[in-house]
This record gives sequence, structure tokens and C-alpha cells, in this order.
Amino acid sequence: MAVIKRVLCPQRLRQVPRQFSWIDHRLVRDRHIVGRSAEALSLYLFLVTVADGAGLSYYSDQGICQLLPLDAAALGAARRELIAAGLIAYQKPLYQVLALDAPAPGGGAGGGGPGPGPRRGVSRPLSIGQILAGMERAV
Repeated sequence: MAVIKRVLCPQRLRQVPRQFSWIDHRLVRDRHIVGRSAEALSLYLFLVTVADGAGLSYYSDQGICQLLPLDAAALGAARRELIAAGLIAYQKPLYQVLALDAPAPGGGAGGGGPGPGPRRGVSRPLSIGQILAGMERAV
């Protein structure tokens, strides 16, 4: 049976950040990773790595468990944790890595749970030069 890919949460479609990678530094800066388990973080990294440009992946639970050091129960718990944090949406067999921006007004998270709480600090991406300059001032 062929899987038909469809965006699960169009209002949270991720975009390539202005920085250098798909791993958005707001994940750290806005504290999305704080309090997450190692299992949830490994699942998130895996999904970001294998997802297409829209953030979609349809790896099976069995396939993920073969590639990550997770059993089915740990995978389910990690998935629920990421959904509750507003980092992914899931409708078997599809995963969607969600944008870190808050959802548009009136838009739900499409199975991804509530979005992150109020963001702290600057909401625009910083260049490496800006980050390094900030580190120099902090020293």
C-alpha cells in the first residue's frame, strides 16, 4: 500500500531558517528542548533529518525502532512528548516536524497539540557574527 503524503498542519509548515541548518537555533534559544527526554530529542533529531522540505516523514514505528535505541513503548512516549510540546504532528503513518513559530490565529495544531508558550527574547534568527559578537560582550 502506497502512503500518500499530505501536510498535517499547513499553518505550521516549516521553512528553512535564515541560518545555516534545518535545525533551528530557536530550539535552544527559545528553550523548546528544556525538560525534554533524551528519547524525545533523539526522535526529533531523527525526524528533522529524514523529513522532506515540508517536514513530512512516514517512517514506521518498526523502522524508527530499528534505527534509534528505542523500543515501541519508549517511541510512543517520545512521540507523545513531542506532540504535547508542539514540536511535531502525527497521524499514522505521517509525522510532520512543525515550525517553531506560534500557529496562526484561529489555527489548530493539526494533531500536534498546543504550540509552545510565549517566546522569550528576539524572534528573528541571528547570524553567526551576531551570536559571536554577543558572546564577546558576555565575556
